[in-house]
Amino acid sequence: MIRPTRRQQRDTETERTAEKQEGVQSCPECKLDTLITSADGSETLCERCGLIVEEETVDHGPEWRAFNHQERQQKSRVGAPTTQTIHDKGLTTTIDWKDKDASGRSLSSKKRSQMHRLRKWQGRIRTKDASERNLQFALSEIDRMSSALGIPRSVREVACVIYRRALDEDMIRGRSIEGIATSCLYAACRSENIPRSLGEVSDVSRVERKEIGRSYIYLGRELGLEIQPVDPKQYVPRFCSELGSSDAVEAKTNEILDISIAKGLLSGKSPTGYAAAAIYAASLLCNEQQTQDEIAAVAQVTEVTIRNRY
Repeated sequence: MIRPTRRQQRDTETERTAEKQEGVQSCPECKLDTLITSADGSETLCERCGLIVEEETVDHGPEWRAFNHQERQQKSRVGAPTTQTIHDKGLTTTIDWKDKDASGRSLSSKKRSQMHRLRKWQGRIRTKDASERNLQFALSEIDRMSSALGIPRSVREVACVIYRRALDEDMIRGRSIEGIATSCLYAACRSENIPRSLGEVSDVSRVERKEIGRSYIYLGRELGLEIQPVDPKQYVPRFCSELGSSDAVEAKTNEILDISIAKGLLSGKSPTGYAAAAIYAASLLCNEQQTQDEIAAVAQVTEVTIRNRY
């Protein structure tokens, strides 16, 4: 007599378990797919005949109950979701600086000294080598500039992903970390259609505008970033809002831009200067006197540029 091996026995048990689970999909009494789960999740029964197919099932949910979203958030014991904006993606231990226990009582001097020591070593072991320290500094710079520019969280994630790609392909060597980080943020704004000009990005950066532009061209070429030209209409709502222009001026500006772009007048010109000149022309047509100096200050271009485009 040939006995089956342990592996064959294990495979047979797995098949039986799968067949058993598949058989529970329909009611064994009325042969219909009318099985439902009770409100507390402890029983599986047939909706038609009332036959209890399974009982005392394992509840994989939390042991606590919550009746609204605020209670659920307070009782939840999970951490924040993983993010690309932190060098370790948020998978780390956080030791609070309050020096208090779970009940809110202050720790003893011995425990405070121990927590201080743990905190110090936690900060040291979060980065194991130079590349992680590089990534930590660059991502903090991207977060700082994004906060200053009011850039959404989703665009920050894209900028951090681009920087991680550049670091993996060893594109940072011989270049400044701030320059590459700033160009990654500018590339993310361009790819996600967030209207931020190169001048605005360079104002919150610690590097010069020329270096940002050079690094941006290098990143786009090496990483194959497919970024479309900037549409000057993206700047119109923000510029008009800062100038206090009416809705009629904004609508007239978009009309001027549509007609002039269709005639090919935008080719080779800066989109911010082009949008500023369109706003100046629309304000004259709508009898709202906006000086070239005011528009130039908002658009961060010169008055000469507005006059030439106008």
